Amino acid sequence: QVQLVESGGGLVQAGGSLSLSCAASTNIFTINTMGWFRQAPGKEREFVAAITWIGSNTYYADSVKGRFTIPGDNAKNTVYLQMNSLKPEDTAVYYCALRRGSGWTNGINLRAYYDYWGQGTQVTVSS
Repeated sequence: QVQLVESGGGLVQAGGSLSLSCAASTNIFTINTMGWFRQAPGKEREFVAAITWIGSNTYYADSVKGRFTIPGDNAKNTVYLQMNSLKPEDTAVYYCALRRGSGWTNGINLRAYYDYWGQGTQVTVSS
């Protein structure tokens, strides 16, 4: 079994910062990629950022480039999302995602790329 445990959501003022974490519990499969998606009310779930577990290649949605970073800790099977300069439009439920095994990074911004998902954590940015 693979479980993703998310933490770090909450309420923050516009312009502030917040850090999310996602810890993967697995003794069966290797991690290929971990990433973050978000879903605002009435909108589709959208890609935010991802990092490959070998090489630490990072990918960001245009909407968060320069504001968010996605460091990973391979030893702890944990990915983080450091969010800076937050805007009200960043308000959403943030979901951690994991792809196991090996493979190309093509499609890393697509939901179908990932094998496992966290339960989601609410991030609310006030004006």
